[in-house]
Amino acid sequence: MNGAAVLTRARKRAGLTQAELARRAGTSQPVISAYEHGRRDPSIETLRRLVRATGAELELGVSARDHGGVPPASTDTQRAERLVDVLLLADAIPRRHARGAVRFPRISS
Repeated sequence: MNGAAVLTRARKRAGLTQAELARRAGTSQPVISAYEHGRRDPSIETLRRLVRATGAELELGVSARDHGGVPPASTDTQRAERLVDVLLLADAIPRRHARGAVRFPRISS
């Protein structure tokens, strides 16, 4: 979930308008609108402050879903095995060789 969705959800759960949230957070309604519509990206601290102004708390975490369904490696051995897998995969990808100079079409008159 991105910052815009987090902020919008927190504001709506609190039953606040953008103007009310802006007043509580010490900013302006256009700034809240820009964050909620993805025209601006708040920093983590700004997002935390805005969510706190709704009466909620922002909790950041990583889920297994964020890693493509693969849980994070818990031991050095698992990390090493995954690194070897990635390197073997990289070696298996065919390389493209340069074909020489880039040629541009010419327009004759």
